[in-house]
Amino acid sequence: MPERVVKKGANGLHGTIRVPGDKSISHRAVMFGAIAQGVTTIEGFLSGEDCLSTISCFRKLGVTIEQVDDRVSINGQGWEGLKEPSEILDVGNSGTTTRLMLGILATRPFHSVVIGDESIAKRPMFRVTYPLREMGAEIDGREDGNFTPLSIRGGKTKGISFTSNVASAQVKSAILLAGLQSEGVTSVTEPALSRDHTERMLEAYGVNVVRDGLTVSVSGGQSLKANHIVVPGDISSAAFFLVAGAIVPNSIVTLTGVGINPTRSGIIDVLIEMGASLTIANERLVGGEPIADLTIETSDLQGIEISGEMIPRLIDEIPVIAVLASQAKGKTIIKDAQELKVKETNRIDTVVSELTKLGAAIKATEDGMVIQGESHLTGGLVDSHGDHRIGMAMAIAGLVTDEQVSVIRSEAIAVSYPTFFDDIKSLSSK
Repeated sequence: MPERVVKKGANGLHGTIRVPGDKSISHRAVMFGAIAQGVTTIEGFLSGEDCLSTISCFRKLGVTIEQVDDRVSINGQGWEGLKEPSEILDVGNSGTTTRLMLGILATRPFHSVVIGDESIAKRPMFRVTYPLREMGAEIDGREDGNFTPLSIRGGKTKGISFTSNVASAQVKSAILLAGLQSEGVTSVTEPALSRDHTERMLEAYGVNVVRDGLTVSVSGGQSLKANHIVVPGDISSAAFFLVAGAIVPNSIVTLTGVGINPTRSGIIDVLIEMGASLTIANERLVGGEPIADLTIETSDLQGIEISGEMIPRLIDEIPVIAVLASQAKGKTIIKDAQELKVKETNRIDTVVSELTKLGAAIKATEDGMVIQGESHLTGGLVDSHGDHRIGMAMAIAGLVTDEQVSVIRSEAIAVSYPTFFDDIKSLSSK
């Protein structure tokens, strides 16, 4: 198993970097381009393994897609351009590919089979397959369609009004995508606002989206028009270096062109509430998405409580927030984060087990964790458990440990941030 070593940042972190393109937006740009009419071009695409799985799947569905580095061109032929695949659609490690593609396949009059890796096979899909079945799609799989492999025979579907018991952009997006080719109106109501990249991008592709509080609706029979998409820097990737800049002594780090969509920017709010020295500059809109340049400096931090409606806005950042909290004064409590249990790993358990190995005072709770701050981290051997965000969080912890940190199964990090260790080296060598 590949292993990467991270050592303490003795002289601090200094410099300017641009983090990879936003993973959520990269996925959607490819999918929506594939079902749009005309040639869609994407700039700033994240060439991580998850997003490449999306490209692979839609090529198998008959879509012509060309990629050169972070630029992608998609020759969309509309909904009817999707053809029955002769091969199984392998999503790799990508939950986003799985769930959003199910929404698209649910309305297509052909049969397809979706499979993923060992991690995907453990992730619950019933939250998506149930409402899609209610709309009329035929979907089957292990444990009555809760786990991959999944078999989908799409066809004529009808709109529904669905109330979700989780604030999940993937659930919402899958239903809305199916709704675009269903009879009548489809609406999704959430308990809290999840990330809204799908709504923003559908509008950019010419779709009429109606928003009313926590409810989003689309009418059936709508087509998408090709577009040029500029992908902002991924705030989930930026979070690792925002935390590093705040906790590594003598640091000042600037991240350019980062997406600060308010449904995703919980990490910024947490840093500010904890007392971090964070500057937000050059705010602008690109393709309907707000972006900015972020500068973080070494900061005196105070523990806080993170719960409620804040959680959906930072669910992917909680592993590195735990590292942040370990270096703050006082106690940080994370609650209402049960969704962590159904990510690439059970992130409550893996964060607690791996940070404990490094000497952090951290305990798991039923819906989150409690972290006692100002922990003296010692270093040692940690495991990503095949989860990219766990691997990166432990590597960032290695920048403040007494001894080096060795991260095994570090290859998982390439899922979302292929140049992660290069950027650590760049900021450490200034």
